[in-house]
Amino acid sequence: MAAVRQLLRPGSLARFTARWRSTAAEPAVATSSSGKGGVCFDLTDEQKEIQELARKFSREEIVPKAAEYDRTMEYPWEIVKKGWELGLMNPHIPAEFGGMALGTFEGCLITEEIAYGCTGIQTAMEANNLGQMPVIIAGNDEQKKKYLGRMTEEPLMCAYGVTEPGAGSDVSGIKTRAEKKGDEYVINGQKMWITNGGVANWYFLLARTNPDPKCPSSKAFTGFIIDGDSPGLIRGRKEINMGQRCSNTCGFTLEDVVVPKENVLIGEGAGFKIAMGAFDRTRPPVAAGAVGLSQRALEEATKYALERKTFGTHIANHQAVAFILAEMAMETELGRLAWMRAAWEVDEGRRNTYYASIAKGFAGDAANRAATNSVQVFGGNGFNTEYPAEKLMRDAKIYQIYEGTAQIQRLIIAREHLTRAKMGLL
Repeated sequence: MAAVRQLLRPGSLARFTARWRSTAAEPAVATSSSGKGGVCFDLTDEQKEIQELARKFSREEIVPKAAEYDRTMEYPWEIVKKGWELGLMNPHIPAEFGGMALGTFEGCLITEEIAYGCTGIQTAMEANNLGQMPVIIAGNDEQKKKYLGRMTEEPLMCAYGVTEPGAGSDVSGIKTRAEKKGDEYVINGQKMWITNGGVANWYFLLARTNPDPKCPSSKAFTGFIIDGDSPGLIRGRKEINMGQRCSNTCGFTLEDVVVPKENVLIGEGAGFKIAMGAFDRTRPPVAAGAVGLSQRALEEATKYALERKTFGTHIANHQAVAFILAEMAMETELGRLAWMRAAWEVDEGRRNTYYASIAKGFAGDAANRAATNSVQVFGGNGFNTEYPAEKLMRDAKIYQIYEGTAQIQRLIIAREHLTRAKMGLL
């Protein structure tokens, strides 16, 4: 139960990390009687401990307070701080910078359980991983020590600043400009729909450094680390969203924000590759969050169906309702398998773009169907705020939008699939 908490104790990190590495960061490999290895979906003992810790935290700390946070739209600082103290945040930060160095698979285990309790709270916590990922994959040691190290010392938030009012899925449309002046860059522009935008201690920011409109995206943009208290960085108001209302979403404006060259990731022109590379690692957790919502919708609908009676019997005994529950169960399990494969690919050191988009696209759609079906099983009560189903339905929609829309995932999957076909890899 205290596996992740143990990591926070002085002197225990190295011992636990060594033990962790020896058990692997993916489902255990089974050995058959013939001695040949095979696929096995059992979790390691450490993975079970982390999953159980996250599950207990979600059920005891998040579920009872989720509706109130949704109503007030207050940022869940109390829960975030408790999660940080338990080690349920920032799991991917390397050990040499004070982190736990957990794999993507372990992070997804945590995410699914937190999302079961409230996906608004899960998004607030998970946004840290998105904001950190460009630094994890592309930062130098000094950048990692300065910006990742502080995340392990106190409960701070960071954010991923790419989206703009006129540039969402079309990243090439980014207009925020960064001009080099000596050993500094001066940045002007506007970002929008940034998760944790109003509470971030620092941001990963993508800006155009090549003013030529014909310059390809792969060379036109640069990735920067921006301190949240930088002069000229003006945070906007918190957006009032359909769902996940306690998550902080807001825009911010940059007016002559000065950034030292030391805060450039890799170098000029590398920003687009860094930003997109981060998604390969963060889309599996998004899929896991969607699965957590699906699991909650399924369990709430099942419980209600076993209590509610019509025509002299529980509604679960009506084939129409039973088939709805069956569809929800099928898609929840398939979504879970999808994120597991995508996360496993990352932890094996493989390029997982194809599987990450399949997981994100399928799980996001499935979560929306599960939430809608949960409302249907609840009937009139499902449309009422006194029951959990309507919140699940509102919360689910964003899974088809953020970190690449459902349609963008299909474009990526088709591109990857056709590339494989042309190379004779199918």
